[in-house]
Amino acid sequence: MSTPTLGRLATVPALQRPDLLADPVAAALRAWPHADRVGVVEIDPALADTAALAEAYDLGMDTGANCVVVAGKRAGDERVAACLVRADTRADVNNLVRRTLDVRKATFLSMDRAVEESGMEYGGITPVGLPAGWRLLVDTRVLDVPVAVIGSGVRRSKLLIPGALAAELPGAEVVENLAG
Repeated sequence: MSTPTLGRLATVPALQRPDLLADPVAAALRAWPHADRVGVVEIDPALADTAALAEAYDLGMDTGANCVVVAGKRAGDERVAACLVRADTRADVNNLVRRTLDVRKATFLSMDRAVEESGMEYGGITPVGLPAGWRLLVDTRVLDVPVAVIGSGVRRSKLLIPGALAAELPGAEVVENLAG
């Protein structure tokens, strides 16, 4: 299979450039049967934020998919989830995410903790290669993106995947209207 391209972002097969992937991402891709459909592109780390990347490469905000990490507690048990939503939306943390996790209150995981536990860089956290105890919630609108730009685990690159493949990521739970 060929790897996806989008605008001026031409990729190479992600597993051909493990130097552009965080270790947990590379390990997850090696074990994933759809890895041959995932491309990676090297970028300037200063452009890792979605808006900067979209502007620099003439991409629509609807092509990006952001991964945010949230946590909440119920009966003393902490529940952590990564939420993948289109970049032109925001995860509905206070309502749908909270109810999906079945917690009283959901908040964003601290940057330090998200980085430490994921083994990924802040601004590059991706749904590929998440810690085993984290849930992965994917907004249905991500599945409709022909080619989605997501993190690679590091700020100096991005992964491009067919949006529909997000539903095939290990542990993915597709949730309607996850983003508001």
